[in-house]
Amino acid sequence: MKIHIIGGSGSGKTYLANRLSEEYNIGHYDLDDLLWDNKADSYGVKRNTDERYAMLQEILNKDNWIIEGVYYKWCKQCFADADRIFLLEVPRHTYRYRIIKRFIRRKLGLEKGKKETLKSLKDLLKWADSYSANDMTEIKKLVEPYENKVIRI
Repeated sequence: MKIHIIGGSGSGKTYLANRLSEEYNIGHYDLDDLLWDNKADSYGVKRNTDERYAMLQEILNKDNWIIEGVYYKWCKQCFADADRIFLLEVPRHTYRYRIIKRFIRRKLGLEKGKKETLKSLKDLLKWADSYSANDMTEIKKLVEPYENKVIRI
């Protein structure tokens, strides 16, 4: 089974990927880990395109995978190769609540994650609104050829 999960921040991608991964014993891959160089000395350093592409190809060559993330422009092969595509689209108040809740849980040490500030929270909320309004329209067009394997949530 090859599953691609796409949606904005706070849509439930990671939650769904973790549940499916446990249920079906399939490896779960977060596209953020491919885009960002987590070993870099500073925060926000992107991997070079060739390295990212090689990592993605390695995942796509596996018999089973669950890939989740917000990215779509450099992940077109993921959509083509997937057996199922979960398109997560949640109301604005829901994703904003989840993003703020996650921020608070991380600040309290109840959840691990990147170091965030109030400014980064504000920026993420603004980005999430833009993604929902603009990028989701492009994503819906991108998955039209694969409509028979799209599950909308």
